[in-house]
Amino acid sequence: MKLKLAVVALFTLLMTSCKPTEIKNTNDITGKQWQLKTLNGKEITYKEDEQTVYFILTAKENNINGFSGCNRFFGSYTLEEGNRIRFSKLGSTMMACLDEYFNEREFLDIFDKADNFTLVDGVLSLNVGRRAPLAVFEVMPKK
Repeated sequence: MKLKLAVVALFTLLMTSCKPTEIKNTNDITGKQWQLKTLNGKEITYKEDEQTVYFILTAKENNINGFSGCNRFFGSYTLEEGNRIRFSKLGSTMMACLDEYFNEREFLDIFDKADNFTLVDGVLSLNVGRRAPLAVFEVMPKK
């Protein structure tokens, strides 16, 4: 029994000492317009004059706002240690959209599911647990 406890304690110690790389400066993800590149593993393509799907995190007020394909959306977010992120109080406009090439509901659902993020070489992924990314974003080029 003591051996089992020792093994569990050692395992716990090892797991808690192995932290993923954390974002120390929230400026790395806030204040940027993040354009959707993939959603649930599917690449997103845009027509030439089409507005892109994106979001912006505002650090001062901890607000999120963006465009979800037809409607604008908004809400709040919190960042926590370990690249944890939570979105709350999400809402959107309710425009009637004729062009249904893009599933807005599927996109907005990622904000309910996501609980962490990764940022590697300017590519932001919103994730749930350790599974494949729910969505992948890149900073929109300035026009």
